[in-house]
Amino acid sequence: MNDATHIHLNTIPIVKASGEKELFSVQKLEHSLHNAGADKTTIDFIVNQISTWISPGISTKDIYKRAFQLLYKEQNSSATRYKLKQAIMELGPTGYPFERFVGHLMEAQGFKTEVGVIIQGHCVTHEIDVIATRNNSQFLVECKYSSDQGKNISVQVPLYVRSRVNDIVHKRKYMPEYEGISFSAWIVTNTRFSCDSIQYGKCSGLHLVAWNYPEGNGLKDMIEKAKIYPITILSSLTKKEKQFLIDKNIIICRQLLQNYDLVTEMKLSHKKNIKLKKELHDILNIVL
Repeated sequence: MNDATHIHLNTIPIVKASGEKELFSVQKLEHSLHNAGADKTTIDFIVNQISTWISPGISTKDIYKRAFQLLYKEQNSSATRYKLKQAIMELGPTGYPFERFVGHLMEAQGFKTEVGVIIQGHCVTHEIDVIATRNNSQFLVECKYSSDQGKNISVQVPLYVRSRVNDIVHKRKYMPEYEGISFSAWIVTNTRFSCDSIQYGKCSGLHLVAWNYPEGNGLKDMIEKAKIYPITILSSLTKKEKQFLIDKNIIICRQLLQNYDLVTEMKLSHKKNIKLKKELHDILNIVL
């Protein structure tokens, strides 16, 4: 694609999930396709196809859908990873699968984790979504899941989390079993934080992780580095089949591969079974 076409595309106004308008970015599209594992030839082809199809006022959701369709035809395994954000949103409708997913993500980084724990604070008891412990550090993590891409986490949430963690730390710092342990408060969301939330997080020492925040180390980056993918990313399973696995506490692709005998309960056809196994191996980069 020539520079003139790039410049033209970058002047087209589009609509984000939040309803805000922004200019289309060829570079963002190319970057997301590259992160999904698409090769340069495929990226150039998709960008050219998008350039002849895109129109002012189109939504980022429609652009993503079109790019995914094109990528799926060219490189199936790359397309699967490209739909990562949507796959995380499909972990609902409750927040519990997302909490389990964050737990797996922390375990991949060497933490010992507990999910959905009731613990005593100095004043009252609290339910903590994920407790992650490694060496002399303990992270107390609040998970905020949403199926709405445009949702912002308001400052009330970090204010609430900060006060809860302070109450817990006030209790634990006097308990012998936690001697020498440093505590950190975290909030992890699959959407985004408001400006006030980010400002308060920085000021209060609260660690915030959103889809693309902090830059270079957001939730998306953590998932890609750890290669921990939710089962909702699998295109070879129906929504009902995915929910069956989630109800069995199978949240990530690696779990499904390790507990593949559960697939027999789903009574998949031989052809679909082979397709599912191949897709799992492609996502996890395992040679059959």
